Amino acid sequence: MLQTSARLLKLLSLLEMRRDWAGDELAGRLEVTTRTVRRDVDKLRELGYPVHATTGTAGGYRLGAGASMPPLLLDDEEAVAIAVGLGAVVSAGVGGMEETSVRALAKLEQILPPKLRKRVGAFRSHTVGINFGGETVDASVLTLLANACRDHDRLRFEYRAHGGSESYRITEPHRLARAGRRWYLLAWDIDKADWRIFRVDRITPVTPTGPRFTPRELPDPDVSAYIGRKVTIGAYQTKVRATLHCPAELARQRIPERYGTVTPIDDETCELESRADNVDGSAYYLASFGWDFEVHEPQELKDRLAELATRLTKAAGA
Repeated sequence: MLQTSARLLKLLSLLEMRRDWAGDELAGRLEVTTRTVRRDVDKLRELGYPVHATTGTAGGYRLGAGASMPPLLLDDEEAVAIAVGLGAVVSAGVGGMEETSVRALAKLEQILPPKLRKRVGAFRSHTVGINFGGETVDASVLTLLANACRDHDRLRFEYRAHGGSESYRITEPHRLARAGRRWYLLAWDIDKADWRIFRVDRITPVTPTGPRFTPRELPDPDVSAYIGRKVTIGAYQTKVRATLHCPAELARQRIPERYGTVTPIDDETCELESRADNVDGSAYYLASFGWDFEVHEPQELKDRLAELATRLTKAAGA
């Protein structure tokens, strides 16, 4: 009996791990016959787990959604990851989930083994969240967008631009990304015939989604870096170009890609191109590196650096 129960738990864990399984594949993982797999699947169904049979040469199985939430099987690392993620929701910019997350976290901690509860407790007691304010994202909207990305469903929505103007968009959604407290959607805009990045807090979806689309090749293999660059360029209109007297590799270690592009000139110098909405911030940022540099544009930044140099010289008593 113990062997059968342990096998059922392992079967359930496999079904939760992946969407579709072939019957013979499950049999190989469990080291039993496909007939035994069918019997074990029937036992799971009797326990309330909605295991659906799938069509195919060898037949297969899929764990579906039921009328109630069945128990989940989590290994140690998965349980810790979920607990940490629930604790971080408050600072994630997702509105309406704080209270729900606290309830879910309380339930999870109640059943965690002592060693895992200690790990989660250490993380929670030594980290703090900083609320920067600003717009939050509705959890239901974020879920709808994530499902559309996963299922390759076309997405229609009303979009509010930075200036307040509104437009109607038909898109093929591909990825969601978070930068700080803001969420962004990378999608192919049907009317523009080009990739676009939309702030999720400005999206009002039009349901239902669909029809299905064939995923396109992404504009950059590193989607996170691509979105970071585009978001920075779109948000800040002042172009900054400067020569840095340091190797390009060293500059890239200090300057995140979302803040600017570093191009080698020779072994000892490189060029930085970035965007800014505040020349004061750019002046302090460039001066903080400790490298010699020359600014080529904009002129406002050159003037501000000259003023800063005069002030610092006076402050030093020279």
